[in-house]
Amino acid sequence: MVAHRVGLQGGTADRIGALLSARQFLEPQLGDGRLYFISSLGGLLSLYAMDAEGGVPEPLLPPHVALQNPELIGGYSFFVLPDLRQVLVMMDRDGDENYRPFVIPLEGGFPVPLARDRFDGYRSHLIEVDPDASIAYFAAESREEPLIHGLRCDLRTGEVEELGKSPYGAFPSAYNADHSRVVLADQYLLGDIVLYEPDGQGGRQVLYGTPLEEREEGREYPRTGFSWPHMSASGEGLLVVTTLFEDTGTPAYLRLDSPGELDQVAVVGVVHEGAGELERLQPLEGDRFAAIYNIDGCSWVYDASFDEPERRLTLDRVLIGEGELSDGVLHGIDLDPPSGDFAAAFCTATMPTQLFVLHEEGSSARLTRERALGLPPELLAAGEDASFESHDGLRISARLYLPSSELGYDGPRPLVYYIHGGPQSQERPNFAWFSMPLIQILALEGFAVFVPNARGSTGYGLDYAQRVDRDWGGQDRLDHVHAMQEVLPKDERVDVERAGVIGRSYGGYMTLTLAGRHPELWRAAVDMFGPYDLLTFMERIPETWKPYFALTLGDADRDRAFLVERSPRTHIGNIACPLLVIQGQNDPRVVERESHDLVDELRSRGKEVDYLVFEDEGHDVLKLQNRVRCYEKITTFFSEQLRDA
Repeated sequence: MVAHRVGLQGGTADRIGALLSARQFLEPQLGDGRLYFISSLGGLLSLYAMDAEGGVPEPLLPPHVALQNPELIGGYSFFVLPDLRQVLVMMDRDGDENYRPFVIPLEGGFPVPLARDRFDGYRSHLIEVDPDASIAYFAAESREEPLIHGLRCDLRTGEVEELGKSPYGAFPSAYNADHSRVVLADQYLLGDIVLYEPDGQGGRQVLYGTPLEEREEGREYPRTGFSWPHMSASGEGLLVVTTLFEDTGTPAYLRLDSPGELDQVAVVGVVHEGAGELERLQPLEGDRFAAIYNIDGCSWVYDASFDEPERRLTLDRVLIGEGELSDGVLHGIDLDPPSGDFAAAFCTATMPTQLFVLHEEGSSARLTRERALGLPPELLAAGEDASFESHDGLRISARLYLPSSELGYDGPRPLVYYIHGGPQSQERPNFAWFSMPLIQILALEGFAVFVPNARGSTGYGLDYAQRVDRDWGGQDRLDHVHAMQEVLPKDERVDVERAGVIGRSYGGYMTLTLAGRHPELWRAAVDMFGPYDLLTFMERIPETWKPYFALTLGDADRDRAFLVERSPRTHIGNIACPLLVIQGQNDPRVVERESHDLVDELRSRGKEVDYLVFEDEGHDVLKLQNRVRCYEKITTFFSEQLRDA
């Protein structure tokens, strides 16, 4: 597996270092002529600021303080409060995800807990902030019982008020101008959401949907697919995204004085084409929104205006999706109303995250020039569409990343089959997080990397995403088997006889499932923090997650036989290939004991297994030195196991 046409400099470790030399720039916010963002400039994620026109970033947190992956945190990672001369920051400890709100001075400093000890004992998420009123809304998960509290905090005084509580959410979702009305949301399954207002007496006034305790057994209730509800400028109704009218999402209007009545909102000015969904409507100011679409895994964003009386959303201007800002993924967009400028973070499969300022008159300025050092873009794998029809005719979206022709590899390439987590998630052309740099280093080393979005993935409508509910390791497993047996063998560029499988989180679960139930397909497998025994997995997750998993996966008592049958543990004795297991010591989602049990069982059976634990990571590998070590371990493992016969 040696490149002939272009001499790649250095060894595998050098190329991994080159790929990871590109720092991350994420979740930008503009305020008072300054640009605030999360970056890995110091080797771990932290908070920085610089002038909006560009300049040298200034750290705002001490160098030992690490922030979490914003895509795991659930809500805002931070929020800039110019009037208070403060920044509100959500922090955990080395990936344990027990988030608490802290404040630092606007110019940076040591973080101080918000509201003293009021958030002790919770895993909190910053859901909404009204900077003008200095009010923040939180969803606070109890760490002792399956109960989530909706909280409102006065950021000037630190006073905290409970708005409601529920095993299924009580997520603060919308508020009116004077905060006299607040809408909360409960979520049972993906897209199965009920909106309501607390009545002040411990009860609630349901605005739309049927609460779980009021449902008749055996009756089907449509999933509303509500996301990002926001109070209209008049305060008379909510603008929401829903799947009730279109499975891929469309805006709708809910009058507060007419609970249960939902009007579809017309959308005018769509430019993009392709399969995908309306991801969210992000409020900007008044009845102005950022309409954010996920189309074939790529981000399209419009500056949009909502006409409340006419029930019409007009997409006035493309912000993301054309020119330099196309064929990639958005990592945060923010409007600065005084200047009319937007800040955006964006990346593609071959371009690391960059910061942009989009000016009101239509021009844009790129503030960063991150790149993989010593690796010209033409050596990286852009990927190609590899979607296929599965065993039952369902279209499965997929991409295939092949080594660049510039590298000069000859013959069919050994295959790495990459499975994303979730399961209700999506693999996208996204250089920001763990997957894409790993895909790129594998392609540089001569592997073909196949990345499917099997049924249950998001990005293709609610019907597609809900197909994995109560069917873990079922039809989606057969999608993967069909790809390996019927689809990929027809591609002469790929050698399925030299195939390895890898996945993270649910992808780790699927990796173990495929290796145990279909051992003939694989010569190597890498499990990263994947559930091993579904019964112990459900016992060990945070208390507030248990009601949700009882619905989406199965009840530990009533569905015990099903959970045993679908557990990788049941089939673990069939694994025939060498296995590498990777785990974060502080992971609260798939705790280290879960992977430890797997490794102990495999070793007791005489199986070949290597175990790598990161003491200062959780449900991800974020710190630079850990990522280098992790990527090198995976790449070396596949190189050894899938080498030419």
